[in-house]
Amino acid sequence: MTNKQTSASQRFLTGITTTGTPHLGNFVGSIRPSVAASKGASAESFYFLADYHALIKCDEPARIQQSTLEIAASWLAAGLDPERVTFYRQSDIPEIPELTWLLTCVTAKGVLNRAHAYKASVDKNTAAGNDPDADVSAGLFMYPVLMGADILMFKAHHVPVGRDQIQHIEMARDMAQRFNHLYGEHFVLPQALIEESVALLPGLDGRKMSKSYDNTIPLFTPREQLKKLIAGIVTDSRTPGAPKDTEGSALFQIYQAFASAQETATLRKAFAEGIAWGDAKHMLFERIDREVAPMREHYQALIGNPAKIEASLLAGADKARQLATPFMRELRQAVGLRKLAAAPAAAAKSKAAKTSEPVFKQYREADGKFHFKLLDGQGQLLLQSHGFESPKEAGKAIALLQAQGEAALATLQQSLQPVPGVTAEAIAAALHLRTSAAP
Repeated sequence: MTNKQTSASQRFLTGITTTGTPHLGNFVGSIRPSVAASKGASAESFYFLADYHALIKCDEPARIQQSTLEIAASWLAAGLDPERVTFYRQSDIPEIPELTWLLTCVTAKGVLNRAHAYKASVDKNTAAGNDPDADVSAGLFMYPVLMGADILMFKAHHVPVGRDQIQHIEMARDMAQRFNHLYGEHFVLPQALIEESVALLPGLDGRKMSKSYDNTIPLFTPREQLKKLIAGIVTDSRTPGAPKDTEGSALFQIYQAFASAQETATLRKAFAEGIAWGDAKHMLFERIDREVAPMREHYQALIGNPAKIEASLLAGADKARQLATPFMRELRQAVGLRKLAAAPAAAAKSKAAKTSEPVFKQYREADGKFHFKLLDGQGQLLLQSHGFESPKEAGKAIALLQAQGEAALATLQQSLQPVPGVTAEAIAAALHLRTSAAP
Protein backbone atom coordinates (compact mmCIF):
# COMPACT_ATOMS: atom_id res chain seq x y z
CA MET A 1 0.00 0.00 0.00
CA THR A 2 1.33 3.43 -0.85
CA ASN A 3 1.21 6.48 1.37
CA LYS A 4 -0.56 8.58 -1.25
CA GLN A 5 -3.79 9.73 0.38
CA THR A 6 -6.87 9.72 -1.80
CA SER A 7 -10.19 11.38 -1.11
CA ALA A 8 -11.70 7.95 -0.37
CA SER A 9 -8.93 6.67 1.90
CA GLN A 10 -9.09 6.83 5.66
CA ARG A 11 -6.02 6.84 7.87
CA PHE A 12 -5.87 4.77 11.05
CA LEU A 13 -3.08 5.14 13.60
CA THR A 14 -2.21 2.87 16.53
CA GLY A 15 0.71 3.01 18.95
CA ILE A 16 1.87 0.76 21.77
CA THR A 17 4.23 1.79 24.57
CA THR A 18 7.42 -0.24 24.80
CA THR A 19 7.55 -1.10 28.49
CA GLY A 20 6.53 -4.76 28.74
CA THR A 21 6.06 -8.16 27.12
CA PRO A 22 2.85 -8.59 25.07
CA HIS A 23 0.29 -10.87 26.72
CA LEU A 24 -2.95 -12.55 25.66
CA GLY A 25 -4.97 -9.45 26.63
CA ASN A 26 -2.85 -7.28 24.30
CA PHE A 27 -3.35 -9.79 21.50
CA VAL A 28 -7.13 -10.03 21.82
CA GLY A 29 -7.74 -6.35 22.61
CA SER A 30 -5.29 -4.68 20.23
CA ILE A 31 -2.97 -6.75 18.08
CA ARG A 32 -5.47 -9.15 16.49
CA PRO A 33 -8.20 -6.60 15.63
CA SER A 34 -5.64 -4.07 14.41
CA VAL A 35 -3.96 -6.57 12.09
CA ALA A 36 -7.39 -7.49 10.72
CA ALA A 37 -8.26 -3.82 10.18
CA SER A 38 -4.96 -3.18 8.39
CA LYS A 39 -6.07 -5.50 5.60
CA GLY A 40 -9.00 -3.27 4.61
CA ALA A 41 -8.81 -2.23 0.97
CA SER A 42 -9.32 1.50 1.54
CA ALA A 43 -7.45 1.86 4.83
CA GLU A 44 -4.06 3.51 5.28
CA SER A 45 -2.73 2.12 8.53
CA PHE A 46 0.08 3.48 10.71
CA TYR A 47 1.49 1.38 13.55
CA PHE A 48 4.28 2.62 15.78
CA LEU A 49 6.31 1.61 18.81
CA ALA A 50 5.94 4.46 21.30
CA ASP A 51 9.42 4.39 22.82
CA TYR A 52 9.44 8.13 23.64
CA HIS A 53 6.31 7.52 25.70
CA ALA A 54 8.06 4.63 27.46
CA LEU A 55 10.63 7.05 28.91
CA ILE A 56 7.88 8.72 30.94
CA LYS A 57 7.29 5.68 33.12
CA CYS A 58 10.40 3.53 32.71
CA ASP A 59 14.03 4.39 33.49
CA GLU A 60 15.44 0.97 32.58
CA PRO A 61 17.16 1.25 29.17
CA ALA A 62 17.55 -2.52 28.71
CA ARG A 63 13.85 -3.08 29.43
CA ILE A 64 12.79 -0.51 26.84
CA GLN A 65 15.10 -2.05 24.23
CA GLN A 66 13.91 -5.60 24.94
CA SER A 67 10.26 -4.53 24.97
CA THR A 68 10.70 -2.79 21.61
CA LEU A 69 12.10 -6.02 20.17
CA GLU A 70 9.34 -8.20 21.66
CA ILE A 71 6.46 -5.94 20.64
CA ALA A 72 7.75 -5.50 17.09
CA ALA A 73 8.21 -9.27 16.76
CA SER A 74 4.70 -9.84 18.14
CA TRP A 75 3.05 -7.53 15.59
CA LEU A 76 4.95 -9.12 12.72
CA ALA A 77 4.33 -12.68 13.91
CA ALA A 78 0.61 -11.92 14.23
CA GLY A 79 0.46 -11.04 10.54
CA LEU A 80 1.18 -7.31 10.26
CA ASP A 81 2.52 -6.76 6.75
CA PRO A 82 5.07 -3.90 6.57
CA GLU A 83 4.48 -3.72 2.81
CA ARG A 84 0.81 -2.86 3.32
CA VAL A 85 1.15 -0.56 6.34
CA THR A 86 3.55 2.02 7.75
CA PHE A 87 5.27 0.32 10.69
CA TYR A 88 7.86 2.40 12.52
CA ARG A 89 9.54 3.29 15.78
CA GLN A 90 8.54 6.67 17.20
CA SER A 91 12.12 7.73 17.99
CA ASP A 92 13.13 7.25 14.35
CA ILE A 93 10.91 10.20 13.33
CA PRO A 94 12.72 13.41 14.45
CA GLU A 95 9.82 15.51 13.17
CA ILE A 96 7.62 14.21 16.01
CA PRO A 97 9.47 15.96 18.88
CA GLU A 98 9.70 19.09 16.72
CA LEU A 99 5.96 19.05 16.16
CA THR A 100 5.50 18.43 19.89
CA TRP A 101 7.15 21.80 20.55
CA LEU A 102 4.96 23.61 18.01
CA LEU A 103 1.88 22.12 19.65
CA THR A 104 3.21 22.96 23.12
CA CYS A 105 3.22 26.61 22.08
CA VAL A 106 -0.50 26.59 21.22
CA THR A 107 -1.72 24.34 24.09
CA ALA A 108 -3.07 25.99 27.22
CA LYS A 109 -1.62 24.78 30.53
CA GLY A 110 -5.17 24.60 31.88
CA VAL A 111 -5.98 21.92 29.31
CA LEU A 112 -3.03 19.81 30.46
CA ASN A 113 -4.01 20.34 34.10
CA ARG A 114 -7.16 18.35 33.36
CA ALA A 115 -5.39 15.34 31.81
CA HIS A 116 -6.43 12.14 33.60
CA ALA A 117 -2.93 10.79 34.30
CA TYR A 118 -1.70 14.08 35.72
CA LYS A 119 -4.85 14.61 37.80
CA ALA A 120 -4.58 11.07 39.19
CA SER A 121 -1.01 11.75 40.35
CA VAL A 122 -2.00 15.07 41.92
CA ASP A 123 -5.00 13.50 43.68
CA LYS A 124 -2.82 10.66 45.01
CA ASN A 125 -0.24 13.12 46.35
CA THR A 126 -2.89 15.34 47.89
CA ALA A 127 -4.56 12.38 49.63
CA ALA A 128 -1.19 11.39 51.07
CA GLY A 129 -0.51 14.92 52.31
CA ASN A 130 2.38 15.44 49.89
CA ASP A 131 3.15 18.29 47.52
CA PRO A 132 0.61 17.95 44.67
CA ASP A 133 3.39 17.68 42.07
CA ALA A 134 5.67 15.34 44.01
CA ASP A 135 7.37 12.89 41.62
CA VAL A 136 5.43 14.31 38.67
CA SER A 137 7.79 14.78 35.74
CA ALA A 138 7.34 17.34 32.98
CA GLY A 139 7.17 14.31 30.67
CA LEU A 140 4.05 13.01 32.41
CA PHE A 141 2.51 16.49 32.31
CA MET A 142 3.30 16.90 28.60
CA TYR A 143 2.33 13.35 27.61
CA PRO A 144 -0.90 14.47 25.85
CA VAL A 145 1.05 16.89 23.62
CA LEU A 146 3.45 14.17 22.48
CA MET A 147 0.48 11.92 21.79
CA GLY A 148 -1.13 14.78 19.86
CA ALA A 149 2.01 15.08 17.72
CA ASP A 150 1.97 11.32 17.02
CA ILE A 151 -1.58 11.59 15.68
CA LEU A 152 -1.51 14.96 13.91
CA MET A 153 1.80 14.40 12.14
CA PHE A 154 0.23 11.80 9.87
CA LYS A 155 -3.22 13.40 9.56
CA ALA A 156 -4.90 10.36 11.05
CA HIS A 157 -8.69 10.27 10.69
CA HIS A 158 -9.28 7.50 13.22
CA VAL A 159 -7.39 6.41 16.33
CA PRO A 160 -8.57 3.11 17.86
CA VAL A 161 -8.47 3.57 21.65
CA GLY A 162 -10.05 2.36 24.85
CA ARG A 163 -12.52 4.61 26.62
CA ASP A 164 -9.82 5.75 29.04
CA GLN A 165 -7.94 7.31 26.11
CA ILE A 166 -10.80 9.33 24.57
CA GLN A 167 -9.69 12.45 26.42
CA HIS A 168 -6.31 12.38 24.68
CA ILE A 169 -7.97 12.33 21.25
CA GLU A 170 -10.17 15.28 22.23
CA MET A 171 -7.07 17.14 23.39
CA ALA A 172 -5.35 16.42 20.06
CA ARG A 173 -8.40 17.87 18.30
CA ASP A 174 -8.19 20.99 20.48
CA MET A 175 -4.50 21.42 19.61
CA ALA A 176 -5.25 21.02 15.90
CA GLN A 177 -8.11 23.51 16.00
CA ARG A 178 -6.04 26.09 17.84
CA PHE A 179 -3.13 25.72 15.42
CA ASN A 180 -5.42 25.84 12.38
CA HIS A 181 -7.09 28.95 13.76
CA LEU A 182 -3.76 30.75 14.21
CA TYR A 183 -1.89 29.57 11.13
CA GLY A 184 -4.40 28.25 8.59
CA GLU A 185 -5.81 24.82 7.85
CA HIS A 186 -3.00 22.30 8.21
CA PHE A 187 -4.19 19.52 10.51
CA VAL A 188 -6.92 16.90 10.15
CA LEU A 189 -9.13 16.65 13.24
CA PRO A 190 -8.89 13.02 14.44
CA GLN A 191 -11.74 10.91 15.75
CA ALA A 192 -11.51 8.33 18.54
CA LEU A 193 -12.56 4.91 17.29
CA ILE A 194 -14.09 2.91 20.13
CA GLU A 195 -14.52 -0.80 19.41
CA GLU A 196 -17.19 -1.93 21.85
CA SER A 197 -16.85 -5.60 20.92
CA VAL A 198 -13.14 -5.85 21.72
CA ALA A 199 -12.65 -8.33 24.55
CA LEU A 200 -11.16 -7.22 27.86
CA LEU A 201 -9.49 -10.34 29.15
CA PRO A 202 -9.35 -11.25 32.83
CA GLY A 203 -6.00 -12.36 34.22
CA LEU A 204 -4.97 -15.34 36.30
CA ASP A 205 -6.65 -13.89 39.40
CA GLY A 206 -9.87 -12.76 37.70
CA ARG A 207 -8.95 -9.07 37.60
CA LYS A 208 -8.20 -7.31 34.30
CA MET A 209 -5.12 -8.89 32.70
CA SER A 210 -2.41 -6.31 33.33
CA LYS A 211 1.31 -6.10 33.99
CA SER A 212 0.42 -3.86 36.93
CA TYR A 213 -1.37 -6.78 38.62
CA ASP A 214 1.29 -9.34 37.67
CA ASN A 215 -1.49 -11.64 36.45
CA THR A 216 -0.69 -11.91 32.74
CA ILE A 217 -0.20 -14.82 30.38
CA PRO A 218 2.60 -13.84 27.95
CA LEU A 219 1.45 -14.20 24.35
CA PHE A 220 4.36 -16.31 23.14
CA THR A 221 5.37 -18.12 26.30
CA PRO A 222 6.57 -21.71 25.57
CA ARG A 223 3.89 -24.40 25.30
CA GLU A 224 4.64 -26.07 28.64
CA GLN A 225 4.76 -22.73 30.46
CA LEU A 226 1.43 -21.79 28.84
CA LYS A 227 -0.11 -24.99 30.19
CA LYS A 228 1.26 -24.27 33.65
CA LEU A 229 -0.04 -20.69 33.71
CA ILE A 230 -3.51 -21.74 32.55
CA ALA A 231 -3.59 -24.40 35.26
CA GLY A 232 -3.10 -21.56 37.76
CA ILE A 233 -6.23 -19.61 36.74
CA VAL A 234 -8.34 -19.05 39.86
CA THR A 235 -11.61 -21.04 39.91
CA ASP A 236 -14.15 -21.80 42.62
CA SER A 237 -14.35 -24.97 44.75
CA ARG A 238 -17.15 -26.72 42.86
CA THR A 239 -16.34 -30.39 42.27
CA PRO A 240 -16.62 -32.43 39.06
CA GLY A 241 -20.28 -33.07 38.25
CA ALA A 242 -21.49 -29.87 39.91
CA PRO A 243 -22.88 -27.30 37.43
CA LYS A 244 -20.62 -24.27 37.00
CA ASP A 245 -21.41 -20.65 36.15
CA THR A 246 -19.99 -19.07 33.00
CA GLU A 247 -20.86 -15.61 34.35
CA GLY A 248 -17.81 -14.19 36.08
CA SER A 249 -15.61 -17.13 35.12
CA ALA A 250 -12.17 -15.91 33.99
CA LEU A 251 -11.53 -19.28 32.37
CA PHE A 252 -14.72 -19.11 30.29
CA GLN A 253 -14.14 -15.48 29.25
CA ILE A 254 -10.62 -16.20 28.02
CA TYR A 255 -11.85 -19.25 26.09
CA GLN A 256 -14.64 -17.22 24.50
CA ALA A 257 -12.13 -14.63 23.22
CA PHE A 258 -10.36 -17.32 21.17
CA ALA A 259 -13.12 -19.76 20.28
CA SER A 260 -15.80 -19.78 17.59
CA ALA A 261 -19.46 -19.39 18.53
CA GLN A 262 -19.95 -23.16 18.20
CA GLU A 263 -16.93 -23.94 20.39
CA THR A 264 -18.12 -21.46 23.00
CA ALA A 265 -21.57 -23.06 23.02
CA THR A 266 -19.97 -26.48 23.57
CA LEU A 267 -18.01 -25.26 26.60
CA ARG A 268 -21.07 -23.46 27.96
CA LYS A 269 -22.98 -26.76 27.83
CA ALA A 270 -20.05 -28.55 29.52
CA PHE A 271 -20.12 -25.97 32.33
CA ALA A 272 -23.83 -26.64 32.86
CA GLU A 273 -23.16 -30.38 32.94
CA GLY A 274 -20.45 -30.05 35.58
CA ILE A 275 -17.16 -30.34 33.69
CA ALA A 276 -14.15 -30.71 35.99
CA TRP A 277 -12.03 -27.57 36.26
CA GLY A 278 -8.96 -29.50 35.16
CA ASP A 279 -10.69 -30.64 31.98
CA ALA A 280 -11.94 -27.11 31.28
CA LYS A 281 -8.43 -25.72 31.70
CA HIS A 282 -7.09 -28.35 29.32
CA MET A 283 -9.69 -27.32 26.71
CA LEU A 284 -8.64 -23.69 27.15
CA PHE A 285 -4.94 -24.56 26.79
CA GLU A 286 -5.51 -26.56 23.61
CA ARG A 287 -7.67 -23.84 22.04
CA ILE A 288 -5.19 -21.03 22.73
CA ASP A 289 -2.18 -23.08 21.70
CA ARG A 290 -3.85 -24.03 18.42
CA GLU A 291 -4.04 -20.34 17.47
CA VAL A 292 -0.77 -19.18 19.01
CA ALA A 293 1.59 -22.04 18.09
CA PRO A 294 2.14 -21.08 14.41
CA MET A 295 2.72 -17.45 15.41
CA ARG A 296 5.02 -18.55 18.27
CA GLU A 297 7.35 -20.26 15.81
CA HIS A 298 7.50 -17.13 13.66
CA TYR A 299 7.99 -14.96 16.74
CA GLN A 300 10.95 -17.03 17.97
CA ALA A 301 12.56 -16.77 14.53
CA LEU A 302 12.19 -12.99 14.60
CA ILE A 303 13.50 -12.67 18.15
CA GLY A 304 16.54 -14.64 17.01
CA ASN A 305 17.14 -12.19 14.17
CA PRO A 306 16.82 -8.66 15.60
CA ALA A 307 18.66 -7.20 12.61
CA LYS A 308 15.71 -8.21 10.41
CA ILE A 309 13.28 -6.39 12.72
CA GLU A 310 15.56 -3.35 12.81
CA ALA A 311 15.65 -3.24 9.00
CA SER A 312 11.85 -3.46 8.87
CA LEU A 313 11.44 -0.59 11.35
CA LEU A 314 13.96 1.62 9.54
CA ALA A 315 12.19 0.96 6.24
CA GLY A 316 8.93 1.95 7.91
CA ALA A 317 10.52 5.09 9.32
CA ASP A 318 11.73 6.04 5.83
CA LYS A 319 8.19 5.59 4.52
CA ALA A 320 6.77 7.65 7.41
CA ARG A 321 9.31 10.44 6.91
CA GLN A 322 8.31 10.78 3.27
CA LEU A 323 5.15 12.27 4.76
CA ALA A 324 6.56 13.87 7.92
CA THR A 325 9.50 15.79 6.42
CA PRO A 326 7.56 17.85 3.82
CA PHE A 327 4.69 18.36 6.27
CA MET A 328 7.10 19.68 8.88
CA ARG A 329 8.52 22.08 6.28
CA GLU A 330 4.98 23.30 5.67
CA LEU A 331 4.37 23.82 9.40
CA ARG A 332 7.69 25.61 9.92
CA GLN A 333 6.77 27.98 7.11
CA ALA A 334 3.32 28.50 8.62
CA VAL A 335 4.60 29.56 12.06
CA GLY A 336 7.35 31.84 10.68
CA LEU A 337 10.43 29.60 10.97
CA ARG A 338 11.49 30.68 7.48
CA LYS A 339 14.56 31.47 5.43
CA LEU A 340 15.53 35.12 5.74
CA ALA A 341 15.44 35.56 1.97
CA ALA A 342 11.65 35.74 2.15
CA ALA A 343 10.50 39.33 1.60
CA PRO A 344 9.13 40.84 4.85
CA ALA A 345 7.09 43.37 2.87
CA ALA A 346 5.30 40.61 1.01
CA ALA A 347 4.58 38.82 4.27
CA ALA A 348 3.19 42.00 5.82
CA LYS A 349 1.00 42.60 2.78
CA SER A 350 -0.31 39.04 2.99
CA LYS A 351 -1.11 39.48 6.68
CA ALA A 352 -2.93 42.76 6.03
CA ALA A 353 -5.02 41.13 3.31
CA LYS A 354 -5.84 38.26 5.63
CA THR A 355 -6.94 40.46 8.51
CA SER A 356 -9.15 42.59 6.23
CA GLU A 357 -11.42 39.62 5.53
CA PRO A 358 -14.15 38.42 7.90
CA VAL A 359 -13.09 35.38 9.91
CA PHE A 360 -14.77 32.57 11.83
CA LYS A 361 -13.35 31.64 15.24
CA GLN A 362 -14.27 28.43 17.02
CA TYR A 363 -13.75 28.04 20.76
CA ARG A 364 -14.78 26.05 23.82
CA GLU A 365 -16.52 27.55 26.83
CA ALA A 366 -16.15 26.55 30.48
CA ASP A 367 -19.34 24.44 30.25
CA GLY A 368 -17.55 22.18 27.78
CA LYS A 369 -19.68 23.19 24.79
CA PHE A 370 -18.28 24.40 21.49
CA HIS A 371 -19.15 27.81 20.00
CA PHE A 372 -18.14 29.91 17.04
CA LYS A 373 -18.35 33.58 16.10
CA LEU A 374 -17.94 35.64 12.93
CA LEU A 375 -15.78 38.78 13.10
CA ASP A 376 -15.35 41.44 10.44
CA GLY A 377 -11.95 42.61 9.18
CA GLN A 378 -11.62 45.01 12.12
CA GLY A 379 -12.46 42.37 14.71
CA GLN A 380 -16.06 43.50 15.33
CA LEU A 381 -18.45 40.71 16.37
CA LEU A 382 -21.13 40.10 13.73
CA LEU A 383 -22.54 36.67 14.53
CA GLN A 384 -22.26 34.11 17.32
CA SER A 385 -23.61 30.65 17.97
CA HIS A 386 -25.19 28.82 20.84
CA GLY A 387 -23.21 25.88 22.28
CA PHE A 388 -22.72 22.65 20.33
CA GLU A 389 -22.02 19.31 21.98
CA SER A 390 -18.98 18.58 19.82
CA PRO A 391 -16.46 20.56 17.74
CA LYS A 392 -17.55 18.53 14.72
CA GLU A 393 -21.10 19.92 14.95
CA ALA A 394 -19.79 23.49 15.25
CA GLY A 395 -17.46 22.89 12.31
CA LYS A 396 -20.33 21.63 10.15
CA ALA A 397 -22.31 24.81 10.87
CA ILE A 398 -19.33 26.99 9.92
CA ALA A 399 -18.81 24.97 6.73
CA LEU A 400 -22.47 25.45 5.80
CA LEU A 401 -22.21 29.24 6.29
CA GLN A 402 -19.01 29.36 4.25
CA ALA A 403 -20.53 27.32 1.44
CA GLN A 404 -24.03 28.85 1.27
CA GLY A 405 -23.51 32.28 2.80
CA GLU A 406 -26.69 34.18 3.71
CA ALA A 407 -28.86 31.28 2.53
CA ALA A 408 -27.62 29.14 5.44
CA LEU A 409 -28.87 31.57 8.10
CA ALA A 410 -32.43 30.28 7.97
CA THR A 411 -31.27 26.66 8.24
CA LEU A 412 -29.13 27.45 11.29
CA GLN A 413 -31.55 29.88 12.92
CA GLN A 414 -32.00 27.78 16.08
CA SER A 415 -28.23 27.52 16.56
CA LEU A 416 -27.48 31.26 16.27
CA GLN A 417 -28.03 34.13 18.67
CA PRO A 418 -28.42 37.80 17.65
CA VAL A 419 -25.72 40.38 18.32
CA PRO A 420 -27.17 43.76 19.40
CA GLY A 421 -26.60 46.54 16.88
CA VAL A 422 -25.59 44.25 13.99
CA THR A 423 -27.84 44.37 10.94
CA ALA A 424 -28.76 41.48 8.72
CA GLU A 425 -27.18 43.37 5.83
CA ALA A 426 -23.80 43.51 7.61
CA ILE A 427 -23.90 39.77 8.28
CA ALA A 428 -24.89 39.01 4.69
CA ALA A 429 -22.08 41.20 3.32
CA ALA A 430 -19.49 39.49 5.54
CA LEU A 431 -20.70 36.02 4.55
CA HIS A 432 -20.54 37.05 0.90
CA LEU A 433 -16.89 38.05 1.37
CA ARG A 434 -16.19 34.70 3.04
CA THR A 435 -17.83 32.63 0.31
CA SER A 436 -16.17 34.61 -2.50
CA ALA A 437 -12.76 34.30 -0.79
CA ALA A 438 -13.10 30.55 -0.30
CA PRO A 439 -10.88 28.43 -2.59
